[in-house]
Amino acid sequence: MPRTLRPGQRAELFVIDVGTGEQRLVLSSTELLFEAPNWSPDSDWLIINGDGRLFRIPVAGGTELEEIDLGGVPAINNDHVLSPDGRTIYVSAEDGHLYAVPLAGGAPRRVSNDRGQQFHHYLHGISPDGSTLAYIGLEALPDGRRITNVWTIPAAGGSDTQITDDEYADDGSEYSADGKWIYFNSERASSVPGHAQLFRISGGTLEQLTHDERVNWFPHQAPDGSVVAYVSFPPGTLGHPADVEDVRLRLLDADGRIRELVTLFGGQGTMNVPSWSPDSTRFAYVAYPLS
Repeated sequence: MPRTLRPGQRAELFVIDVGTGEQRLVLSSTELLFEAPNWSPDSDWLIINGDGRLFRIPVAGGTELEEIDLGGVPAINNDHVLSPDGRTIYVSAEDGHLYAVPLAGGAPRRVSNDRGQQFHHYLHGISPDGSTLAYIGLEALPDGRRITNVWTIPAAGGSDTQITDDEYADDGSEYSADGKWIYFNSERASSVPGHAQLFRISGGTLEQLTHDERVNWFPHQAPDGSVVAYVSFPPGTLGHPADVEDVRLRLLDADGRIRELVTLFGGQGTMNVPSWSPDSTRFAYVAYPLS
């Protein structure tokens, strides 16, 4: 079921300037719990999901959301990405599959293959040339374990490629700006469950990017490749829950230096998907404050 707001809670969509740290409120709602902003390639729109549906709103802000027709796609979750040309949005639906939806209208197309009812696809990234999607494949095993690995699939449809093949908890797979790496978060460096750090992988090369006591999720490299924005949870957090205090949005530069941008009440839905402006100066996020 789609998430809903708690009594006294708001969903707030912000844009933040990474140079100055200045934040601007784009939209606030006490009715719709919206999540996971994408920034359109033409820089004019932010796209968010809520109540199993998809909406857009001008970056400049407003009071009315414009619903995007998904053409009969089952209710979606908060994993969606835009094609580099801005013509197609790819979404993860609650039936476990990935779909391509023309933003100008038209019939959707299922992208993912049928790998059985116990296998679900969770979309996080698209290659810079728009040819390949990066997703997390979740397999529910008969013994109750849930195995997640990094996979890719052609955006036009075709055979899947498994990038990681192990029992470490992986998530948030997303292409680098040059298309050579896939960034993701994983528990493979942790001795206790739930403690994720950031990694990237290219062919047989795996690199760990963060090494701290916090629980780090959803790496998003800026379009110019300069920095990686990510969501950092307090130490001891299990997974990426909603409604957490002291969630921090951070920037990681190529030298490993970390810069704090903002602290908020949120987590799940705050910045699950690529949300950078095309010029790499800003990104969008969602906070969920309680009165």
